[in-house]
Amino acid sequence: MMDLTALLEQHGEGTVLAAGGLVLGLLFGFFAQRSKFCLRAAVIEFWHGQFGEKLPVWLMAFSSAVVAVQVLILTGSLDVSTSRQMANTGSLSGALVGGLVFGMGMILTRGCASRLLVLSATGNLRALLSGLIFAVAAQASLSGALSPLRQTISGWWTIDGGSGRDLLAWSGLGNWGGLVFGGVWLLAGVFFAVRNQWSPTKWMTAIVTGLTVAAAWWFSYRVSQNSFEVVNVQGLTFSGPSAEWLMRVLENPGPKIGFDFGLMPGVFAGAAIGALIGREWKLEGFKDGHTMRRYIAGAVLMGFGSMLAGGCAVGAGMTGGAIFAVTAWLALVGMWVGAGLMDRVMDKVPPSGN
Repeated sequence: MMDLTALLEQHGEGTVLAAGGLVLGLLFGFFAQRSKFCLRAAVIEFWHGQFGEKLPVWLMAFSSAVVAVQVLILTGSLDVSTSRQMANTGSLSGALVGGLVFGMGMILTRGCASRLLVLSATGNLRALLSGLIFAVAAQASLSGALSPLRQTISGWWTIDGGSGRDLLAWSGLGNWGGLVFGGVWLLAGVFFAVRNQWSPTKWMTAIVTGLTVAAAWWFSYRVSQNSFEVVNVQGLTFSGPSAEWLMRVLENPGPKIGFDFGLMPGVFAGAAIGALIGREWKLEGFKDGHTMRRYIAGAVLMGFGSMLAGGCAVGAGMTGGAIFAVTAWLALVGMWVGAGLMDRVMDKVPPSGN
């Protein structure tokens, strides 16, 4: 079998990264669709004190990512010190405010960025429109009309890159502490899964969803170690790739091919396959104008919030959370709080369809 160095020499870094993104995207999309992985649903269960099936799915996926990433780091198979979540200057104000805004938005759109992409692949036109608007808002926040506002909020409270952004180093717990932390939350997920009498298939789909996050970190690190070119060590995220694909459609030539080029279509295809296998593919649209306005507003909030926070529910919440980047954890807390507040507001609004 051809090794990674030979593949890089023969096909180039961009093609190899895109192929890896496609494969990992297929896996994430398929297992996220089958497990019904969704941060929004988990947050609602948590704040309502229900602890049904949605919260354990998120807990098991998240904790599996944390455990796997920490094992990779402890065994010397992964080094995330050069990743943007650790090495670059971060914004604590951006992470908190962005997380709050993103959390509010995902309640209005009934799903985070990754969930919208998964639902779009199952025929949900509401999610498809919301995903497109999310991409536009994300790009506008990155370098368009919303960029000045993003930069202003980000500048309120910044933190230097390095050990100061590493929550495990800052707290003195180290990677063993991170592993124990992930293990405890995995046991919590197992407890709720057993209580809900999950099937082995349900367990597997939730856990593999989280393992794809760790696999993305490992793959990009392996490429960076075997490449003669500078390759960024990165994980799964959906805000930046969504904006990148938007510009790829609008500009010629588009952005350089890399991991994100394969990730987005991979997730879409994987989710579509999962929906077809489960006989869950069906066209769904808006029932009224009020609902459409709510989805559009939520998508704009998510697009702006994700760029401000440094990632979406997967990019910051799971990918950044798994390496214990302090800004990622602050963003994740913001998402839970923002979603809880918006859910409380929406509970008081008379229903008008889905």
